[in-house]
Amino acid sequence: MTSPRQFMPVGIAVITISDTRSINDDKSGATLAERITAAGHRLAERLIVKDEVRQIRSAIRKLVKRKDVDAVITTGGTGLTGRDVTIEAVRSLFNKEIEGFGAVFHMISFQKIGTSTMQSRATAGVVSGKYVFCLPGSPGACRDGWDEILVHQLDYRHHPCNFIEIMPRLDEHLRRKKS
Repeated sequence: MTSPRQFMPVGIAVITISDTRSINDDKSGATLAERITAAGHRLAERLIVKDEVRQIRSAIRKLVKRKDVDAVITTGGTGLTGRDVTIEAVRSLFNKEIEGFGAVFHMISFQKIGTSTMQSRATAGVVSGKYVFCLPGSPGACRDGWDEILVHQLDYRHHPCNFIEIMPRLDEHLRRKKS
């Protein structure tokens, strides 16, 4: 179905959460950055942040305050080991959690890696009126998350609904508190 809507590029920041990666060897962050720009969106920032709750929260808080950032995608730290703290860091920042994101991610992942998908805690939510998506740290998981979910939901032309059309209303509760 062709949409009469025009494409609306959004600003997306990518955070790779890792104690060992650098920009030069960050395949997952590179995978997301390439796909974001290929889809016509703006790569607003690309960062590497250590697996530390305070550093992750600080990076996300700074990014969601920026006018050129509409969404943040993290990669890494969603597993079950002691160093995997992305979910602990981010979940407390959520004004709203998008439970369906994790459910859809696991449906897609199950088709490719079977029950191993249980080892991921992929999630998403809204922080201060901006989307935050937390993907696992493998390039394959980043491809799945982008190609199967985010490329569609971050496209205003996608029917029957998408994340872009409700974006202007994500911070209604914050605006009400100010008035």
